[in-house]
Amino acid sequence: MFPENSLPAFRHAIALGADAIELDVHQTHDGVIVVQHDPVLLAGDAGAPRRIRDMTYAALRRYSPAPGMTVPSLAEVFAVVPAPTLVYVEVKAPGIEADVLACIAAAGAQDRSAIHSFDHRVAQRIAQLDPVVPGGILVASYLADPAHELRAAAARDYWAERGWIDASLVDAIHGAGGRVIAWTVNDAADAARLTDLGVDAICTDICGDLRTG
Repeated sequence: MFPENSLPAFRHAIALGADAIELDVHQTHDGVIVVQHDPVLLAGDAGAPRRIRDMTYAALRRYSPAPGMTVPSLAEVFAVVPAPTLVYVEVKAPGIEADVLACIAAAGAQDRSAIHSFDHRVAQRIAQLDPVVPGGILVASYLADPAHELRAAAARDYWAERGWIDASLVDAIHGAGGRVIAWTVNDAADAARLTDLGVDAICTDICGDLRTG
C-alpha cells in the first residue's frame, strides 16, 4: 500500500472516484511546503530522526517513506491532481499559512482548495490573508457551542471526528453557514448514517468502497 501522503496514493484515490484529497503539510528549513503527516522523519534513508523544519528540501528528498518514493512538495501534488478535484490542506506547522497560500496561488488553485487545522487560529489567519480560500477547524470532541467556534475562527468547514456527529451538530453548523466534514469514515454503515444526517463531505481511506457500496 502507498504511504498516505504520496503522489501514487493521491493518483489512486482520484482513479477510484474521489471528489477531493486531504493532505498534511509542513515546511522545510529553506521554505518549501512539503506533504508529510509527522513533523519528524523516522530513521531510514535520511539517517537519524530529524525534524522537517530543520532540514533543507534537498536533504528531505533523500528520505524515502517507501521504496522508490520521496516526500512530495505541495506544488508537486497540485501538478498531478487535476481540476476539478478539491484539495484540503491541513496545516501542521506554526506560522506557515502565508507560504501555503502562496503555493496554492502559484498553482492557480484558489477556487479548489481549502485549509484547515486543529489550531483554530490558522483559519483566522487564512481569512485575513486570503478570504477567497476557505478555512476550517478540526475537532475531536463535542464542543458546547460548535457554531460559535466556527464563527470565532472565521471558518467555513467544521471537521468533526465521526463519532461526535449528530443531528444537532449538523443543524448548528449549517445554521451558522458552515459545512460539516466527517473524519475518518472507513465503514459503509457509518457513512450511510452520516449521509442521512446531512454531512457535507466524508473523509475516508476507502473511497472506492464507499463509492460502490
